[in-house]
Amino acid sequence: MRAPKFRYTIVVVCLLIFSGAVYSRMMTRIPRGEWGGVHISMNVGDGSATIEYDCAHGSIEGPLTTDGEGKFKLRGTFTPERGGPIRADETARSQPATYSGEINGNTMKLTLRIGDSDDTETFELEKGKAARLMKCK
Repeated sequence: MRAPKFRYTIVVVCLLIFSGAVYSRMMTRIPRGEWGGVHISMNVGDGSATIEYDCAHGSIEGPLTTDGEGKFKLRGTFTPERGGPIRADETARSQPATYSGEINGNTMKLTLRIGDSDDTETFELEKGKAARLMKCK
């Protein structure tokens, strides 16, 4: 009677190990370093990313991973900036944002959605490429 339970346990353990190996192959990290494009710069670190736009900045916290097809959907923040002097009592208005897209080789297509808005903006970035920003002044 013990043999069937033992075999069942072995089968379950093997399935768990196999499914973990498949899952780890499916999920990959977004490569660390600088990603640049027109009007955008993204610096990907170990567990977060910072993003600079012409007149805004943003961040993404948490695991920066893609699925097996290189697609991702990550939560972060978006903070608009403006030109001119900033008052001492003025605080930045950070808003929740969704960063989604796809990586194909050294190219990233990144779509920004601020809050629950239907409006999106899409950027193309390249790994190791310098950004072309025109910061607000």
